[in-house]
Amino acid sequence: MFFGKPWSEWISLYSESHTNRINRLTHLFGIPLVASSIIVLVLSMFLPSLRSTGFTMFILGWLLQFIGHAFEGKKPEFFKDWRFLFVGLRWWFIKIRSGKF
Repeated sequence: MFFGKPWSEWISLYSESHTNRINRLTHLFGIPLVASSIIVLVLSMFLPSLRSTGFTMFILGWLLQFIGHAFEGKKPEFFKDWRFLFVGLRWWFIKIRSGKF
């Protein structure tokens, strides 16, 4: 359960906006870039030389995802509900594990 809905429902809703092959491809790289950028940005508090790398990863990751949604012709789900910001990474892991990206 996540915010009162089963994960399967969140993933199903998220998947509806990620049917285009190019969108899925951009998310294949964009989602892990954003997720890992957060780790790099936290580390940059102790190693300031990583800050620009973290910001670059973050911006590039989001740029890839927005490009993908342009091909999809749909806005990202988090525009409708901010909680989808947490669903994307789980969707990504499911796709990677299944080999059906």
